[in-house]
Amino acid sequence: MQNIEFKAELRDLPAARQQCQTLGAVEAGRFEQVDTYFRLTDGRLKRRESTGEPTQWIFYHRPDRARPRMSNFSILSDEEARRRWGTHSLTEWLRVTKTRELWMLDSVRIHLDLVNRLGTFIEFEAPVSKTRSVERCHEEIAVLRKTFMPILGEPVSASYSDLMALDPASST
Repeated sequence: MQNIEFKAELRDLPAARQQCQTLGAVEAGRFEQVDTYFRLTDGRLKRRESTGEPTQWIFYHRPDRARPRMSNFSILSDEEARRRWGTHSLTEWLRVTKTRELWMLDSVRIHLDLVNRLGTFIEFEAPVSKTRSVERCHEEIAVLRKTFMPILGEPVSASYSDLMALDPASST
């Protein structure tokens, strides 16, 4: 699967919620998530645990850059991850704990994330499909960036795990 994504610091969480409502986005849920990252020689792997939801393993490749970028990813179940990597060959790197609000604007996902020890962030994800071209996804992200501009902080090029790794006191 592929999506175009963009992440930035968020200066005003209540204003972001209001902007989502103004755009007609629908709040699809709030989740307490623990993402456990594992070191791989190729790509990135995290196990996502969220209360009341099945465990997901997310394997992905994406460049680290502050502008919108393509992410190639697969979502696997526990069983699929076990078959692919085994359970003992993976070395846990670190954990990121966050509260995520998921808002849906058509098929675009808007994440409002409060990440323990890091702060508040917003992320836009536009899924690429047969009916939604990469160009269209970039256009949708550009509109959202412009709309949310007054409350966006600095763009973020790295994953939460990479940000957490910059502060040794933050990793577990």
